[in-house]
Amino acid sequence: MTRGRKTPQASRPQMPGYGIKDAKSGDGLLKWNWAVDRLTNARNYFLTTVRSNGRPHMMPIWGVWIDNAFYFSTGRTSVKARNLERNPNCVLCPGDADEAVIAEGVASKITNKTILKKFNAVYLKKYDYDLSTMTEPIYVVRPRVVFGQIEKTYPESATRWTF
Repeated sequence: MTRGRKTPQASRPQMPGYGIKDAKSGDGLLKWNWAVDRLTNARNYFLTTVRSNGRPHMMPIWGVWIDNAFYFSTGRTSVKARNLERNPNCVLCPGDADEAVIAEGVASKITNKTILKKFNAVYLKKYDYDLSTMTEPIYVVRPRVVFGQIEKTYPESATRWTF
């Protein structure tokens, strides 16, 4: 889904030394729907948060992509939750690196009952797992920038989307 938030602006990422096609050229940029498809249809994701001492912490998670944002749950005392309380900056990646999507964003807890109801419905459909009675927090990651690259064609197709 792309409702709810404006479609991000596509451009070429600057990756000196990697043979990326001219940053001024828009030829070959991936379509935003390509990234949305991967963010929506992946089953497993990796979420990277930052510990209080600056070290990264990465864990696999389940979650759902709704209206240009990623929703997931975690235990309130998990390392992820503690890290996000101190520093909401994080990186989210669907599990497949051959067609990689890297979303850099900011996480926050969701308390809006309408949004929680929608999250629960989408999550139940995707994972056949009901979270509606769970009391652990639900987070949303709102991306600031998303990178996409296809391993076989990345010099021509590497794309950066900014919100």
